[in-house]
Amino acid sequence: MALAGFALSLPLQARQRPNIVFFLVDDMGWQETSVPFWERPTPLNNRYHTPNMERLANMGVKFTQAYACAISSPSRCSLLSGMNAARHRVTNWTIHFNRTTDSPSDSVDLPEWNCNGIQPEKAQSNTNFGRATFITPLPQLLHDHGYYTILCGKAHFGAQQTPGENPLEMGFDINIAGAANGGPGSYLAAENYGHGDFHVGGLEKYYEKGTFLTEALTLEAIEYLKKPIAEKKPFFLYMSHYAIHIPYQPDTRFTSNYQDRDGQGVYDEQLKARLNKSEINHAALVEGMDKSLGDLMDFLEQHPKTAQNTIIIFISDNGGQGVAVRQGREDYDQNWPARAGKGSAYLGGIKEPMIVYWPKVTKAGTVNDNRVMIEDFFPSLLEMAGVKSYKTLQNVDGVSFVDLLKQPNKRRERTFIWHFPNIWTTGVSREEGYGAYSAIMKGDYHLVYFWETREKHLFNIKEDIGERNDISTAQPILTQQLAQELSDSLRAYSAQRPTWKRNKQQVPWPDEP
Repeated sequence: MALAGFALSLPLQARQRPNIVFFLVDDMGWQETSVPFWERPTPLNNRYHTPNMERLANMGVKFTQAYACAISSPSRCSLLSGMNAARHRVTNWTIHFNRTTDSPSDSVDLPEWNCNGIQPEKAQSNTNFGRATFITPLPQLLHDHGYYTILCGKAHFGAQQTPGENPLEMGFDINIAGAANGGPGSYLAAENYGHGDFHVGGLEKYYEKGTFLTEALTLEAIEYLKKPIAEKKPFFLYMSHYAIHIPYQPDTRFTSNYQDRDGQGVYDEQLKARLNKSEINHAALVEGMDKSLGDLMDFLEQHPKTAQNTIIIFISDNGGQGVAVRQGREDYDQNWPARAGKGSAYLGGIKEPMIVYWPKVTKAGTVNDNRVMIEDFFPSLLEMAGVKSYKTLQNVDGVSFVDLLKQPNKRRERTFIWHFPNIWTTGVSREEGYGAYSAIMKGDYHLVYFWETREKHLFNIKEDIGERNDISTAQPILTQQLAQELSDSLRAYSAQRPTWKRNKQQVPWPDEP
């Protein structure tokens, strides 16, 4: 009788578990929204129309100190593994099997980072290749504990020709358009959503309809949610949009919102100029992404019992673009008041918009200034799902933030580490935080160490969010203390280092003379 009673209780327990919609945007800067994530609204907030982000923020809690890696693959691998990028070693973006994506350096040879990405634990025994990190993936754990798991959109976990490129191998029951590609070849159905390495596959039925990619993904996600809702099974929807990654193509549903009657871009107070075509398209991509969020929320509300038991989490994977593809003063206007953008060690590259709504847990319309890091989502989502007993192949570095949701007045100190011993791309300035670097954020201070030059830059980000005033010379003791803590952490992670071209010796740690 006891055994039978236990068996009968399982469906009830499953129904009581919260559903989770994890809404991840690609390349969205912390200010590219009408929701202010700073101490006050900015001109950038006035440029964008994101009413559904406003709606979600009014329903839940807005985190103003959320961070990720400065590049897509490292963030996504940290999310699925709970590991710091220094530990999982997928430190740049992935695409081809056994091939790196680094741009060259004149002074150092870059380390052999894990360019094949993260791979599922179950593939260890029948996979014979290196330069990868085997993990117990987050969706696999959720699946094993009764969740119906859906990936919709961008995956970018593993290189081509590896198990990790296929979300179904990572614990997802359903894969909608996810593969090894780190961006869309095209958002346009007329162009079959791109071709070659960046083709977005599996959406052929939308070609003749002319459906914009963001909308096609939303329609697919809603369709696949109907099954677990009908079966009263808890679900995990990893809604991972390709938007707002380049190419900035026109989502004609929204481009008119950023143009006048003559088709000219509207005047923008941040730029002190009319928006150019690229910036019009960029803003429309943002609004199209926001519509997707609203459509998902509307669909859930059509199923009230489901909506009342569904957590919605919103975040981006790295900072917004700050380089020449964007209009304005490069590395200044795009993520203002933060400096630089995607790929940079500075705040413009790592600071993210984050909102959490958990029915009956989060308090509506609140703000939380505690710091959260991308690897924190691994233990947090499992705790939200009620998954208490689990084992992982990997060492989990993230810390759950569920206590911050349940106790909004709680304050805690966190020290964060970034490690990027790589060169992201050409044509960017090391002065703006690009290049091979490691960094630490502790208290009010952000220290960045550049491997190619051994320079250390220190900023008080509370007083100087734009990181324009390097105080490392004025604060030598603090600089050395932070360099020591950064180095100790990197050594503990067994982090990789570049080597000097001139003598083939490893570049010293930040704390070494």
